[in-house]
Amino acid sequence: MKPWIKRTLIGLTGVTVLVAGLSACGHRGGHHGQGWSEERITEVRGKAIERISGKLDLNAEQKAKLGALADQMIASRKAFRGNSDPRTDIQSLIASDKFDRTKAQQLLDQKLQAAQGNGPQMLNAFGDFYDSLNPEQQKQVREKLERRGHGWWGRG
Repeated sequence: MKPWIKRTLIGLTGVTVLVAGLSACGHRGGHHGQGWSEERITEVRGKAIERISGKLDLNAEQKAKLGALADQMIASRKAFRGNSDPRTDIQSLIASDKFDRTKAQQLLDQKLQAAQGNGPQMLNAFGDFYDSLNPEQQKQVREKLERRGHGWWGRG
């Protein structure tokens, strides 16, 4: 596998896990499986941008680039997830007495195509944001990623 494809897949997988983890932690009530409304996504996006902007003391240009990155992450997650429910997809693979390998391969191919299609835009958005940071802000981001087991920006 080409290195940029591998990095893209790892990055998108990480983002997907992060967003899925946030959505799982943020759910209240019995609406599991229905997903978040556009209003809720916009609300969480805004709170995340404000929290990260405050921690890094971002200027207006940097905040705009962070917003562009957040928008790209949301778009990539939607493309990666597709129109189906992942739980339903998995259940359909094991619905009979044999695992449906053909359908599983089709699902994998769809996810890989989504990752390959959105990966370059995601990398560019992250690169634009990171490159706009001053050395001290970049250092803060690197340190935060090194302590990854302790929540993102003070959460968890």
